[in-house]
Amino acid sequence: MLKWLVRLLSFVLFLGICGLVAVFVLYQQIRAELPDVSTLKEVRLEIPMRVFSQDGELISQYGEQRRNPVTIDAMPPLLIDAFLATEDARFYEHPGIDPIGITRAAIIWISTGEKRQGASTITQQVARNFFLSREKTVIRKIKEIFLALHIETLLSKDEILELYLNKIPLGHRSHGVAAAAQVYYGKDLAELTLAEMAMIAGLPQAPSVLNPISNPRRAGERRAIVLGRMLETGKINRSQYDEAMAAPVAARYHGAEITLNAPYLAEMAHQFALSLYGDEAYTRGLNIYTTVQANEQHAANQALINGLLAYDLRHGYRGAVASLWQGAPAWDGQRIREHLDEQPRYWPLEPAVVTAVAERRATVIIRDRGEAELDWDGLKWARRYIADNRQGNAPRRAADILKPGEQIWVRPQGEGWMLGQLPEINGALVALEPASGAVTALVGGFNFTLNKFNRAEQAARQMGSNIKPFIYSAALDHGFTLASMVNDAPINHWDAGSGNAWKPRNSPNVYDGPIRVREALARSKNVVSIRLLRDTGIANAMQRLNQFGFNTADIPATESLALGSPSATPLQMATGYAAFANGGHRVTPYVVARIEDTQGQLLYQAQPVRERAVSEENAFLITEALSSAIWGGASDGRRWNGTGWRAGRALERKDIAGKTGTTNDSRDAWFSGFSPDRVATAWVGFDDFGRPLGRTAHNPNLGPEQVAGGEFGGSTALPIWSEYMKAALAPFPVRERAVPPGIVSVSIDSGSGLRASNGGIGEYFVEGTEPSRYGRPGSTSQFGGTSITDELF
Repeated sequence: MLKWLVRLLSFVLFLGICGLVAVFVLYQQIRAELPDVSTLKEVRLEIPMRVFSQDGELISQYGEQRRNPVTIDAMPPLLIDAFLATEDARFYEHPGIDPIGITRAAIIWISTGEKRQGASTITQQVARNFFLSREKTVIRKIKEIFLALHIETLLSKDEILELYLNKIPLGHRSHGVAAAAQVYYGKDLAELTLAEMAMIAGLPQAPSVLNPISNPRRAGERRAIVLGRMLETGKINRSQYDEAMAAPVAARYHGAEITLNAPYLAEMAHQFALSLYGDEAYTRGLNIYTTVQANEQHAANQALINGLLAYDLRHGYRGAVASLWQGAPAWDGQRIREHLDEQPRYWPLEPAVVTAVAERRATVIIRDRGEAELDWDGLKWARRYIADNRQGNAPRRAADILKPGEQIWVRPQGEGWMLGQLPEINGALVALEPASGAVTALVGGFNFTLNKFNRAEQAARQMGSNIKPFIYSAALDHGFTLASMVNDAPINHWDAGSGNAWKPRNSPNVYDGPIRVREALARSKNVVSIRLLRDTGIANAMQRLNQFGFNTADIPATESLALGSPSATPLQMATGYAAFANGGHRVTPYVVARIEDTQGQLLYQAQPVRERAVSEENAFLITEALSSAIWGGASDGRRWNGTGWRAGRALERKDIAGKTGTTNDSRDAWFSGFSPDRVATAWVGFDDFGRPLGRTAHNPNLGPEQVAGGEFGGSTALPIWSEYMKAALAPFPVRERAVPPGIVSVSIDSGSGLRASNGGIGEYFVEGTEPSRYGRPGSTSQFGGTSITDELF
């Protein structure tokens, strides 16, 4: 018996030696195929690109994988215990492979022929996740074992666990535990409950089918297994187990934790990063800090949306989105809520369903808000839309507007709600820091999800009267002053080529005869702009537009230039006006201030570009005239208002200047204006170039402050600009406009533009261009400029 036992032991020893030799030979054969695990010392996890505001608010995130690497010290101990209990209970005892687990898996394989247990330790999973595929073959498992043994000699247990918990795929594009906590629960790791930790720890086995969003039932079953293992291993007590088991399987998809809504600007920053780094930008963990401040961007969002909704409401109600039922039977509350859960939302508009209509109120169910009342103040605006220039009668009762079963839009109004609708009109608002060109706020449309076309940067629209300051700037360098008198009289120009007469008109169609240049710009006199262009020369005006950053290569060299026939984007327009605000320098607008890597190392820093466009004196004089466009002035004993008077009333500060702009048939409405600290352009129009903005009749249901009549730059775009600028300029004190050294002030007679012998009004001139002759009160001067060729009609 003893002899047979010795033989058996010898045979086992022989087999062991043969096994070791076989393993050594196998290792020598595949060693060349094994990757270098030392790269784990310098591993760079694929982290998405993030875009922030200047003050650190998250605007957007780009990348296929959601990952937010954290150190093991920042991970809750219970979360680590949950993973260890489920994935590798002997992690801190074994050398990288678990012989007990391997033996158990081998026995099951031999006895059943099925690979039910992978027997992979966490170290082996790190090896597989970083270096190998997930195919279930013997050679892959052998490579995995060798790599795991190598890794254990290179890294500490905590380093291995940290890599694992940051790399592991956990479903819905989340990689790593921090990303999973955000995706499923919208929480940081420290905020997770035990039930939520157990849920996440149960995901590695099959994240696509065991996650609580895709399959709550199976996810709950897997959570129970994790909690059971934690109880068995003593990581939690019975009370903790019972409480976690009783917790509901509640999870929903959470996008990136966006804290500032600026998607149009984020996409501009995204494209800029791609131009620098290519596709690598998606995985390097770039932190892109833009030039916007959160408070200004929020103000811009609110101002544009308020302006577009105000336009849309005064043009009438276009009706319900859909009619879900008519008469009986009405849907029950559960069916309504399920339907609403499938509907989109476009801030501040929320989908709702009308359930009851009374005399002057309606009851609705709002998505995620439940039942609410729309009172008459939230309904009475809704006269019927007929056309862009025609509205129906004002409603008298709620039934004139709504019916039970209709799906509608609502939006907040004070403490309650009001009827709304998705606007067909669109617009843009862009603001810059004049001195540098840094974009401080940008909104490219009503809603980025609805339409990603960035009108602030991409919509080239006719400039209208927004072009006039640039034409006047050229005129001031070619013989004119702010006091020059120009004939504000109709023009009738025969074009022999077309056989037609060109008869440009003022808007409104009123003419004042001889008028000073300052007043003509402030009151946006069309015919004066044409006369100035004629005397200045079209070539000189085109050159001046180039100096302000406009590309004139495709602009016809005709007199219609003076009325704004060229096209520009709102961003180009704001950039042009910035030169007036900063003393004559052309700036290059930019949205990315700096780019850092995950360690805070600076990779890119913006270098603002400035170059002289016009003289400081020229910029000052145009700013003076644009200030009069807001604050008005006096001429020949009478007071007059500029086209931007609403801005003065809204902001009540004297350091602002600006210009309205409206194109033919009111297809585009503009307002561009500035202070020494901010320049901004607001534009409103339909994406359909041929659709006019129309006009509105007075609505007797609304108050005296309503806008009625035609839609123009001063009534449609200016309120958006004013609302934004009121918030943006709040931190800046009013600054008195500095007078350049080359400017002199002379008292002139307002009716003639000549020097005043006594009294008169003050006017600024480039030194040497001030009038030398004196005028008499009530006299009329010769027209200024280099030639007098126009007759009066």
